[in-house]
Amino acid sequence: MKIKYVLGTALIVSTLFSCGESKKAEKPEEVVEATEVITENDFNYEVEQFADIKILRYQIPGFDQLSLKQKQLVYYLTQAGLSGRDIMWDQNYRHNLEIRRALENVYANYNGDKNSEDWKKFEVYLKRVWFSNGIHHHYSNDKIKPEFSSDYLKSLLDATKTTLEGEAFEVIFNDKDAKKVNLDAKKGLVKGSAVNFYSPNMTKADVEKFYKNKKSPNPAEPLSFGLNSKLVKEDGKVFEKVWKSGGMYGEAIDKVIFWLEKAKGVAENEDQAKAFDLLIKYYQTGDLKTWDAYNIAWVNTLKGDIDYINSFIEVYNDPMGYKGSYESIIQIKDFEMSKKMAVLAENAQWFEDNSSIMDEHKKKKVVGVSYKTVNVAGEAGDASPSTPIGVNLPNANWIRSTHGSKSVSLGNIINAYNNAGGSSRLEEFAFSEKEVELEKKHGKLADKMHTALHEVIGHASGQINPGVGTPKETMKNYASTLEEARADLVGLYYLPGDKLVELGLSPNAEEVGIAAYDGYIRNGLMTQLIRLNLGDDIEEAHMRNRQLVAAWAFEKGEKDNVIEKVTKDGKTYFVIRDYKKLQDLFGQLLREIQRIKSEGDFEAAEALVETYGVKVDQDIHKEVLERNAKFKSAPYSGFVNPVLEPVMDANGNITDIKVVQPKGFDAQMLKYAKDYSFLPNKN
Repeated sequence: MKIKYVLGTALIVSTLFSCGESKKAEKPEEVVEATEVITENDFNYEVEQFADIKILRYQIPGFDQLSLKQKQLVYYLTQAGLSGRDIMWDQNYRHNLEIRRALENVYANYNGDKNSEDWKKFEVYLKRVWFSNGIHHHYSNDKIKPEFSSDYLKSLLDATKTTLEGEAFEVIFNDKDAKKVNLDAKKGLVKGSAVNFYSPNMTKADVEKFYKNKKSPNPAEPLSFGLNSKLVKEDGKVFEKVWKSGGMYGEAIDKVIFWLEKAKGVAENEDQAKAFDLLIKYYQTGDLKTWDAYNIAWVNTLKGDIDYINSFIEVYNDPMGYKGSYESIIQIKDFEMSKKMAVLAENAQWFEDNSSIMDEHKKKKVVGVSYKTVNVAGEAGDASPSTPIGVNLPNANWIRSTHGSKSVSLGNIINAYNNAGGSSRLEEFAFSEKEVELEKKHGKLADKMHTALHEVIGHASGQINPGVGTPKETMKNYASTLEEARADLVGLYYLPGDKLVELGLSPNAEEVGIAAYDGYIRNGLMTQLIRLNLGDDIEEAHMRNRQLVAAWAFEKGEKDNVIEKVTKDGKTYFVIRDYKKLQDLFGQLLREIQRIKSEGDFEAAEALVETYGVKVDQDIHKEVLERNAKFKSAPYSGFVNPVLEPVMDANGNITDIKVVQPKGFDAQMLKYAKDYSFLPNKN
C-alpha cells in the first residue's frame, strides 16, 4: 500500500532494438552515457518540464557513509530492480513494448528536421510515454493523445527503417483501449480496461468464476491468488500464465534473480539473506505459499541499514484487485528521522484503542508495526518515474495481523518535492492570508505527519469480522479507494490531537491540525481537479478517496456550517469554520468505512464511493482549470534516478560505487532501453 505525492497541503543507447525484428540500430554514445557529478551546493532538483509533467532529481544522503559491502548491496538491488523494468511496461498494455521500442528507435536514429513543430510534438509524446511506462497516462489512465498525425509518424518510421504496424500502430491514433484501468462497472471492469492482466476476450464474470473456485489450504491464511499471473482464455478454457523463471516474463525474471543472488552474497545479516533466498525461490517457482513465507521473513528483517521492495505488489492497476504490478524501491535508513518517527509505531496500540471505530472492529493487539524514514537509492517499475512518498507492506491482512508490517517514508523524495515546489498555487486557492501563513509554517510537517499516520497507524488499524472475505473479494473495485480513505481518515482524526505533542512529534497540535485540514479540504474539493480534463469522472483510487472524504464532510457538516462554500472576488473557496466538528466528522466517516470493510458491506461501499468520490462538480472544475491556467509548473512530478557506477580494480573487483546524475530524462530512458530490455515485444 502506498501513498503518492499530491497537490495537497504543500501545493507545491549505444544500441536499441528495432521493433519487429532482432536487428539493432546504432545510437549516439554521448546521448546515452551523459551523466554528471553535481555537488550538494550546486544541486538543481529540476531537470525539465513537458506537457503536464515535471522531471526532478534526488540525492542519496548517507550513501558515502556506507561500507563497501553495503554499497555493493545497494548496487546489486538497483540492478535487480531495473532488470524487471520491461515487465511493468507489458503489464500496463500488451503493445507497450513494441510501441516504445519503435519510438525510441526513431528518436535515436532520425536525421531529418528536428526543429519542426511535428518533431517537437513527437519528442513530447515519447517523453510522456516514458513517464507513464506506456501509452496511458500514469494517473488518469486515459490514453495519451499524440499531437502529430499518423502520416508524420509513418514518415519517421520510414526514415529510420523502423517497423511498427497493425494494431500496435493504429491504437496510438484510434479510440480503442482508451482506458488503462476502468473502475466504472457499467463499462465492464475487465472489458473496459486495457491493462494486460487479462486476455482481451476475458470478462469480469470469467475472472470471478475462476478465482471463486480457488481455495486456500488454510482459510485463516488466504493465499494471494492471481497476484503473479496473467489470466487468459483459449478455446473456452481459462488458465493462468504465471510470472516466473521459465514462465511468462521469465527472461527478465532470470536477470532479476541473477542480481538478487549477488545481493544475497553481501547481505547484512542472516535474516536478510533468508529473505533473499525465499524471494529468489518465489521468482523461480511462482509459488504463492513461498510468497507468504518471504513476506513474513521480510517483515521480521529489522536489523541492518539497507532494505528494499521488489516483486509484484500493488494491485491498483487491476480493476479486479488481484494482479500485482512489478515494483522496486531500494532504501537506506535515515537514522535521525527514523529514531524520531519510530515513536508512532511504539504507540500503535494507543491509537487503535482510542480510535473512533467500533470496539468490535479494533485490534486487541497491534502486532509488529515498524516505521522508518528512508532515503531512496533507486526505483523501477511501478515506482518510477512517478514515485510514492510512503509505503506500507505487506498487503496480506493476515500477515499484517499476525506478523506485523513495515512502513517507510521516503525522506529524500519528499525533500526533493519540497525543494522543487513553489507557493503560487497555494496563494491562489487558499482563502486567507492566515491560511497561507499556517501552510508555509506547518505545511511540510503536516504532510510528513499525515503520511506517517496514514502508513503506520492507518493501514495497520482495524480488523475484518470472522467469516467475512478479504476486501478485494467483498469490496471488489472499491477496495483500494476505501482502504486509502480509511488510512487518510486515521491520520486526519489524530493530527490535531495532543498525543502528537506529547510524543514530541508536533510543536503545536492546533496549528498543525488547522494547516492539515485546510490543505486536505482545499485539495479534495478543488486543487486535485487540475489533473483532470473538464467533464471527466474521477477514476484513480487516491483521487476518489480524497474527494470522497472532503465531499462527505462538506455535505454532512453543511447544517452546522462546518465547511462553508464562499465566493470572494468572483472566486470559489471552501473555508473551514469549525475544525473541532470537522475532526468529529472525520471520526464518524472512519467508523463507517471500517464498518463497511469489517462487515463486507458492498452495497454501502458502492453507494459511498459513487455518491461522493466519482462525479465532479463541473462548474467548480471549470473554474479551477481557469484559475490554474496561469501557472507554468506542471501538476505531476517524477524523477530520474541517480546512477550507481561501480569502480573496478585491475582484477575486476568492485572497490567503490560512485553516485552520478543523468543529465537528462531522455539520456536515462535510452540507457535503460539499452541495458535492461530483456523481454520480447509481445508476451
